[in-house]
Amino acid sequence: MSSDKPETNSTAWYVVHTKPRQENRALENLQNQGFNCFLPTMQVQKLRNQKVQTITEPMFSRYLFIELDDQNQNWGPIRSTLGVSKLVSFGPQPAKVPPEFIAFLKEAPPETLERMFAPGDNVQIASGPLQGLEGKYIAHDGETRAFVLVDLLGQPQKLRMAVESLRVV
Repeated sequence: MSSDKPETNSTAWYVVHTKPRQENRALENLQNQGFNCFLPTMQVQKLRNQKVQTITEPMFSRYLFIELDDQNQNWGPIRSTLGVSKLVSFGPQPAKVPPEFIAFLKEAPPETLERMFAPGDNVQIASGPLQGLEGKYIAHDGETRAFVLVDLLGQPQKLRMAVESLRVV
């Protein structure tokens, strides 16, 4: 197993619980104190200001991983670090994460985009002349458009719609 630095038997990965939406702040402040941390992220689509935007979000909301030496390292500053809520513990013992899990997260191919809609989702048209009509999301068509199957006049019709005009039912 190759690693950037040699792992001794006294180091292990632990889970840090962060304050809401402060994962990056906690990561930066812990790294500034010399801690080795890891915050897995993924790309997701969100509707912002009536536009679909792709943003990077933490894979595990409010959690990041920290590698600590349980024999020679002072853990005291972790709790008082800006953005950190606490170390996740089971009883008095901080919860260890298997190093294989961290290796898997680091080596896994980047997550393909998590889209707002998945094929088969029931959607409703929220704006335009067909507002209020419900249908099934079929597939995306580029960045801003989607195909939706709706029932018009008793016949299924495949429509091409702007993604921002759709809502999950």
